Amino acid sequence: MQNKNVRCSLVAPAAVLVLSLGLAGCAGMNETQQRTLSGGAIGAAGGAAITALTGGCIWCGAAIGGAVGAGTGFVISQVR
Repeated sequence: MQNKNVRCSLVAPAAVLVLSLGLAGCAGMNETQQRTLSGGAIGAAGGAAITALTGGCIWCGAAIGGAVGAGTGFVISQVR
């Protein structure tokens, strides 16, 4: 049981690092690409956090949140 706690405590900082590096690459992108990537990153972080709090599958929550966030970012950039 302790190995699971150690693994979970390493997932969040690793996810934050990966998302931060991904967002740092937004400099050469157009507005639609930036909004889509940012929405996906924010959605993935939010989905992972919510499923971690509720005891669900963290990777599933991150994947669903990322897809919803990317879609939302794309749609918002097209509406504006």
